[in-house]
Amino acid sequence: MQISRHLSKSENMAAASRTWFRLSPQFLRSLRRSDGKLFHTGRRRLQTKPSNGAASVYHMANTEALPEYKHQAKIIDGVAMAKEIREEVRMEVDQWVAKGHRAPHLSVVLVGDNPASASYVKAKTKAAKGAGITSETILKPSSITEEELLDLVDKLNKDDRVDGLLVQLPVPDHMTERTICNAVAPEKDVDGFNVVNVGRFCLDEPAFLPATPYGVMEMIRRTGIETFGKNAVVCGRSKNVGMPLAMLLHTDKEHHEICADATTTICHRYTPGDQLEVFTKTADIIIVAVGQPNLITADMVKEGVVVIDVGINRVMDPATGKMKLVGDVDFEGVSTKASYITPVPGGVGPMTVAMLMKNTLAAAKKDPSYGLSMHPKKTLGQEVS
Repeated sequence: MQISRHLSKSENMAAASRTWFRLSPQFLRSLRRSDGKLFHTGRRRLQTKPSNGAASVYHMANTEALPEYKHQAKIIDGVAMAKEIREEVRMEVDQWVAKGHRAPHLSVVLVGDNPASASYVKAKTKAAKGAGITSETILKPSSITEEELLDLVDKLNKDDRVDGLLVQLPVPDHMTERTICNAVAPEKDVDGFNVVNVGRFCLDEPAFLPATPYGVMEMIRRTGIETFGKNAVVCGRSKNVGMPLAMLLHTDKEHHEICADATTTICHRYTPGDQLEVFTKTADIIIVAVGQPNLITADMVKEGVVVIDVGINRVMDPATGKMKLVGDVDFEGVSTKASYITPVPGGVGPMTVAMLMKNTLAAAKKDPSYGLSMHPKKTLGQEVS
């Protein structure tokens, strides 16, 4: 028996977006029949792209009829959306170069041999190449002194060939992270970590945004999710993710289209568990960036909630005996109640890298607004002649 289920696209889907959604195979495999046995869908990937504006159609072959269920979340495909953004950046870069300018250049400093950091840097330089941005990775041993690293950053600050500059975090324990971040010139600070950019951003002044919060908000915007007057809960208060996300969620949309006008609550490690549940159960939008698997479960959210999972955790998969990546949200459980949800991997991660490319392009154009203007009538990536 072949079964098809139709899911309508959101009426508020941004017109420019070509993002598509998929049902979770893991969720479908977890559905149980009335006799308690599992449905079996095999390994077939249950997804298809909508064409010509038609509704997405999902097929499952050779199974019995599905039981009734209230919700199946639309999965926001960060990989597809990030690809779209990189293509937009590439077009802008081509136009910029066609006017006689050189291609934007990104310099990345990697200190030590942290495998995760090396992987992130590789992803950034690969994305840069695809977007028409030249890049270099400067490797330094973990034994380098803070003074030596600051001298290197100063040299790159003064190099006119370098448009965007970042020092991959974390840095070794004998260095002060804030000192290193503040050493990067604000106009080249494509990570948005310099205290000048942080302060300007908090005061609704033009600034570079940290790439992860920038990516999350762009996800929400392009998906067409309504934020005006909604209750938003941010789990996590880090200065690079949680804090800027909360600022963007509550900031007046009059300042910029990426702002949200939401009523925003921040929860953190000292928020009592019972109180966390009170906040999440009333939330229309939940963004989680804590680093704790299964922090948010299905019984903690309401029907139709939007869930953005920023967490990245490596856990043992009992089925395979191998390590796998998961987020901070019980994906399969929450998917049965959410309206939209991001997967891990394949959600926020690719968007972070894509927004870094947008920041680098803005830095190359030397836009006095640092790329993201928090003033009306100014658009992202505004062209500078």
